[in-house]
Amino acid sequence: MEINTSEQSGVKIVALSGEVDLSTSPQVRNALLDCILGGSSVVVDLSQVAYIDSSGIASLVEAFQSAKSRGQGFALANIGQTPMRVLQLARLDKVFVIHDAVDDAVAALG
Repeated sequence: MEINTSEQSGVKIVALSGEVDLSTSPQVRNALLDCILGGSSVVVDLSQVAYIDSSGIASLVEAFQSAKSRGQGFALANIGQTPMRVLQLARLDKVFVIHDAVDDAVAALG
């Protein structure tokens, strides 16, 4: 599991890779909340995530709710087939703002 954070047009991009599960989701949660508490809108790049479980989804939901309560943008981008299936099963594909590409998400939030 790797977490890389960058910035584009004032929007924080958090790129995740590997598996987001019970052992790695606390790191994901902390990285996302740090960006949000820092006052930035956030795009989560999931293009390199092979697997995500309920604890990973919970971290995304918490970050989304935190951003929303602060009036900041939060979006997911580049979601692979397996993570998208998990989001669809939980019906969260209807809750999150989802973009095909990071650049599209940044443009929408910027």
